[in-house]
Amino acid sequence: MELLIFGHAGSPVLFFPTRTARFYDYEDWKVIEAIQPKIEAGTLQVYCLDSIDKESFYNTKLHPFDRIQRHLLYEQYILTEVLDLVRRKNPDPHLIAAGCSLGAYHAVNLAFKYPWLFHKAVGLSGRYDLTLKYDHFEDLFDGYMDETVYYNMPSLFIPNLWDEKLVQMLKAMEIVFVVGYQDAFLENNQKLSEALWKKGIWNGLHVWDGESHKPRYWRYMVQLYL
Repeated sequence: MELLIFGHAGSPVLFFPTRTARFYDYEDWKVIEAIQPKIEAGTLQVYCLDSIDKESFYNTKLHPFDRIQRHLLYEQYILTEVLDLVRRKNPDPHLIAAGCSLGAYHAVNLAFKYPWLFHKAVGLSGRYDLTLKYDHFEDLFDGYMDETVYYNMPSLFIPNLWDEKLVQMLKAMEIVFVVGYQDAFLENNQKLSEALWKKGIWNGLHVWDGESHKPRYWRYMVQLYL
């Protein structure tokens, strides 16, 4: 799999692509250019990752059980190969998981499952339960549910998370959600934020005017929240 690295030092950012997108799209959409001052100053080092969404969540030829299993293979690629590369290139321990749209799901889900690895999680225009239908965004599991699916949907597992060690690790993480007031995922963001607060886990929920599920808004968001 391919990826792009921008920067020489600073907090490493695992930047997950949008729905079915590629590792070069954030550069093409000038999202990387928007944070170029932070990259050049050595504040951030950004790893733009590739996706296999078309082979996992959006592969309707696979049974939903196999879709989530395929996703877990992608997750292992991130945890082993990508993180090994990051550690070899950058000793900074303040690892950030970030993404837009479905990339926000990838970032937040990974950070919430492995909070001891991450310093910060940033979800821009994300949805955190892929089993729900929102406007033209389909249920990616066609009504199917099992334990693996459940434990990979932050909106589902966070309200029932009672492991005190994990809760304390999440409390130590900086968590940021950004969504538009007219975005399809507004309510989902609000419910996840509320579930975290109920457990005493600090998080910032920033609601922008209008519908902000577009690259031109993400260019501004990354400047403010990364």
